[in-house]
Order: sequence, then C-alpha cells, then structure tokens
Amino acid sequence: MHPRTHLSLCKFLRRTIPFPSHPKPQTLIPSKPITTKSFHPFPTPPTSQSSSNKPLLFQFKIFRSYNSETDKVVDEINLKFAEAREEIEMAMESRETVYFNEEAECARGVVKQVLEMYDGLLEKLPEKERGGIQRSMGLKIEQLKAELEQLNE
Repeated sequence: MHPRTHLSLCKFLRRTIPFPSHPKPQTLIPSKPITTKSFHPFPTPPTSQSSSNKPLLFQFKIFRSYNSETDKVVDEINLKFAEAREEIEMAMESRETVYFNEEAECARGVVKQVLEMYDGLLEKLPEKERGGIQRSMGLKIEQLKAELEQLNE
C-alpha cells in the first residue's frame, strides 16, 4: 500500500469510526528515587514457619535432573529423533518418484538407530530413572514408530 494512501485511510477511519478516548496514561516511574535501602526486588522469605502462623510465601520447584551421562545420551537421542523425522518427511515427499525406495531405506535406518539408542538407554537405567525417561520420551518414540508405519504402507 502506498504510504500516502495509508495516511488517507487512517484519517478517514478516524473521522468515520468514533474511538473512545482514554485518559492520559500514568507514568510507571516512581516520583521519589529508589535507594538501595528501600528497594528490594525479591522479598526475603520467612526463615521458619514456627515464628509466625503464616505459611511460607515462596516455594521453589526443583526439577530433577539425571546425571550428565544420561543427559548427553538423551540429547543424542533427541538429535537423532529430529534427523529421523526429517528423513521420513523427505521419503514421504518422494513417494511417487524413483527415489522413494532409497529415501525410505535411509529413513528406516535412522529410525532403527533411534530405537536402539532409546532401548539401550532404558536398559542401563535403574527403575526410577527409567520411568522418568519413558514419561518424557515415550510418546515421541511411539510417534516415530507410527510415522515409520505410514511410510511402509
């Protein structure tokens, strides 16, 4: 749209459509200066609940992290998962071409690698960590299997 036309259109709309007027916005800047003694960006939580009847105001949620070796393997699986999805997508796009068999075979190979890595990780982990990994990655693995089945049809 030409800039001049845009301005004309804005002026026309302002004249024809009554927009409600709003009061002047108030500033968010405080009128008195903030000093280091008066400004606390994060209030300190009470140290114990026995000193007052009020419950603690702050609860910190701690996310359980696996050991660094497990995290590395999970990251590798996630990268391979993304690669497998791309390979499946490329194979699906070449479905009616002469390249389909080659693309499909490559996708099957990458999916097989992902499944082997995932199963190998589950075998190494204790029961408690295994459940967490299955909850976090199980649906993705099932999705990958379903996409491979669509490719095979």
